[in-house]
Amino acid sequence: MEFLSVDFLLAVGSIIILDLVLGGDNAVVIALASRDLPQTIRKKAIYVGTAGALAVRLLMTFLAVWLLTVPFLQAIGGLALIPIAIKLLKPTEDETEISSCENFWTAIKTIIVADVAMGIDNVLAVAGAAEGHFGLVVIGLLVSVPIIVWGSQLIGALMQKYPSFIFVGAGILGWTAGSMIIHDKIIGRYIANTMAGFEYIVPILVAGSVLAIGYRAQQAVEISEDI
Repeated sequence: MEFLSVDFLLAVGSIIILDLVLGGDNAVVIALASRDLPQTIRKKAIYVGTAGALAVRLLMTFLAVWLLTVPFLQAIGGLALIPIAIKLLKPTEDETEISSCENFWTAIKTIIVADVAMGIDNVLAVAGAAEGHFGLVVIGLLVSVPIIVWGSQLIGALMQKYPSFIFVGAGILGWTAGSMIIHDKIIGRYIANTMAGFEYIVPILVAGSVLAIGYRAQQAVEISEDI
């Protein structure tokens, strides 16, 4: 594929679009994970966490052919994302109990782990669009990542102004987890063949469960504070 040829530019455009479409959930994770950090270190956490997630994403893309052979990979990623979504929805501990430094590294770890869990669909889609050209993947990510980072800051600002928006973000992550489970080549095929309609019900059930557990956790904290 010749550099700056029509095919090259179309491939780069396709990868950028895929990164942006599939990266919406990543922006939500970044916003949720960093929302309670002090303003002075919030942007730093976003940049460091995104850089770490980007490095892991590039490695996963490089190994995409091998990833395709791993059984139950998407289902495992979906299951791993569920506790992350619940944790992000739970109220944070008192700031006097956890230092800003600990919060900072916890946010970064959450961003990277969640990106790995959610990035499977993205990696496989982008690897297919790149047709084996790893340089195209790098170019696509370099263009789309700044947009995702900006989007996460916008979402974070909305969460600060409208706390109920946090539930929307957690619900999106829960839906993503359920969708990953039903799109797993093995689990998804089994569900489609034995439980008609469950491919639509599973994401709803997972998202609803995440919201219900998170809501109960918030209620428990409020009750304990009133006592």
